[in-house]
Amino acid sequence: MKLGVVGSINMDMIVTADKIPLKGETIKGNEISYIPGGKGANQAVAASRLGADVEMFGCVGNDEHGKILKDNLRKENINIDHIQTVENVPTGLAIITVAEQDNCIIVIAGANDYVDIPYVESIKESLLQCDMVLLQHEIPQATVEYVIDLCHKHNVKVILNPAPAREIRKEIIEKVDFLTPNEHEAKVIFGDIETNELLKKYPEKLIITQGSRGVSVALKNGEIVNVPARKAKVVDTTGAGDTLNGAFTVAIAEENNIVSALRYANIAASLSTEKFGAQSGMPTNEEVMKEL
Repeated sequence: MKLGVVGSINMDMIVTADKIPLKGETIKGNEISYIPGGKGANQAVAASRLGADVEMFGCVGNDEHGKILKDNLRKENINIDHIQTVENVPTGLAIITVAEQDNCIIVIAGANDYVDIPYVESIKESLLQCDMVLLQHEIPQATVEYVIDLCHKHNVKVILNPAPAREIRKEIIEKVDFLTPNEHEAKVIFGDIETNELLKKYPEKLIITQGSRGVSVALKNGEIVNVPARKAKVVDTTGAGDTLNGAFTVAIAEENNIVSALRYANIAASLSTEKFGAQSGMPTNEEVMKEL
C-alpha cells in the first residue's frame, strides 16, 4: 500500500513562552528551536513512522532549510525523489509560539506556493501510482482541486485535511473520499450548521476533530459516533492534528473500518502531544498498539 502526500514542507521556528501574547503585547520568550514541519511533511512523517510506504510531493527553496528538510524526510524513510527545489525562493517557514498547553502559528508559504499545476503535471505518473493521496491547504487551492480531480478520474482515493480553513466548492467535497476539518474549519466550509446534522449529510466521509473531546463521524445508518480522546500529559500540541491525519490515512488504507481507524488515529495524536515538536513527538505503530 503506497501513500502519497502532496503538500507543504516548512521549517518550524518554535518559541516557548509562559503565555501566548495578546494583541500589541510584548512578552519574554524562554527558548527557540528550529524543527522540521509543514502540514504535508508532518503528515508524511506520521504515516511513515506508523509503517506506511510514503512518497512526499512538494517544493523547497535552494537554501539551507530546504536541504535540512529533504535530509530529514529521507531519514524518516520517505521517498523524496519528486520534491522540487525552487531557485531564488525561500523554503516555507512557520513561526510558532508554544505556551499554556497550546500554540499559535504564522505560516510563510515561500516555495510551497510553487506546488502548482505544472508541478503536479510533472509528477503525475508517480502520483497516480499511489493507492491513497493525502492533501492539506498549505499549497495553492487550484493545485488542491487539480489533484483531487486527477485522482478522482483515476480512482485514487483522496483524504483532504482542509487546514488552514478556507471555503471549498461542493463538487470538490463530493470527489474526496474523506474530509477531516476541525470544528472551526467545518464552520468556514459549511457555515453555522449543527455538528450532528452536518455529519449526517456526509456519512463516513466527513470527520470532525474536536480536540480534547475527540473526533466524530456519522455512520451510513445515521448513527453518530464520537471517539473520545486519550488522556495525555500534554507537552506540546503542535502537530497533533497532522499526526491524526497521517495515522487515519494509514489505518483506513489498511481497510480498517472507519471507527477503528479513528480510534487508532486518536491515540497516535494523543501520544504526539507528550513530546516537544511536531515530528519529533510522532509515535511508532508499536507505541500506538501498546495503548490500544
